[in-house]
Amino acid sequence: MCGSELKRPSRERPLPTLQSQCRPEEEGDVSQREISLNAQMEADSTGSNMGETADVEMAENPFEPYIESLRQQLEDQDPAVLIGLIVALAVVVITCVFLKYFLSSKTVRSAVLLVGLCDSGKTLLFSRLLSGKFKRTQTSITDSSAPYKAKNDKASTWTLIDLPGHDSLRPQYMEKFKSAARAIVFVVDSAIFQKEVRDVAEFLYMLLTDIVISRNAPALLVACNKQDITMAKSAKLIQQQLEKELNTLRVTRSAALSAQDGSVGGSVYLGKKGKDFDFNQLPLKVEFLECSARGSKGEDGDADLENLEKSLAKL
Repeated sequence: MCGSELKRPSRERPLPTLQSQCRPEEEGDVSQREISLNAQMEADSTGSNMGETADVEMAENPFEPYIESLRQQLEDQDPAVLIGLIVALAVVVITCVFLKYFLSSKTVRSAVLLVGLCDSGKTLLFSRLLSGKFKRTQTSITDSSAPYKAKNDKASTWTLIDLPGHDSLRPQYMEKFKSAARAIVFVVDSAIFQKEVRDVAEFLYMLLTDIVISRNAPALLVACNKQDITMAKSAKLIQQQLEKELNTLRVTRSAALSAQDGSVGGSVYLGKKGKDFDFNQLPLKVEFLECSARGSKGEDGDADLENLEKSLAKL
């Protein structure tokens, strides 16, 4: 009995099937594959988005690669080379600005201004220069302009502008046209000059000490008009008396300005310091000449403008 009991086989545990052994591994593989697939899709999506972003950036700024390349090349260059390049560019820019200013200033200043006190004969002179005809005039309250052809081989054409002579209107019209002046014809009534010498000198002082006029240096033609009248003063005498009066004005005006703020002010100093005033001291060319817009024969005759026309032909 005992031996049979010993030989009784023990109850064996059933072996796991192949399916049960493989299922966890397969499930793990599937999960791993899903994770890999998702990662790949996210990577593809990210790459696609980055590519689209790069394309958009390229579309918005197509010069960015070139700018970046230029920046990199500049960083790699020697600082001395960069400084030389910057200096060269600065020279080019300054030259262009200077040429533009120089050329424009030459082309814009094509006006010939007729200025002077009231009743000095500016408007009749304006009419005679343009048409040669006598014309009765009255005191001007505004400017008049017309093209004037100079009597020279080049047939130069200037814009002749007659400005009002009233003392309340002179400053605003001079301010308006002074930058365009190629020449200024300052008309003086030679017949009553002795009475008006102070007023003539003050107007002339204002012109000659103006910063713009001094810088542009237009030709100044002092036309001593009404020489057909017996009592008319000569151009030489008018010049001498104006030099004396301007010398006196320079002293009184400079003293008045210095007393106000301790300086001479913003206007240009007339002539040379320490010397009596002389028209030759000015930076612009000054010429005194005699003329008669009315003419010796009156309304029916020709004007005596030969000296003035010759001077205008030299501009």
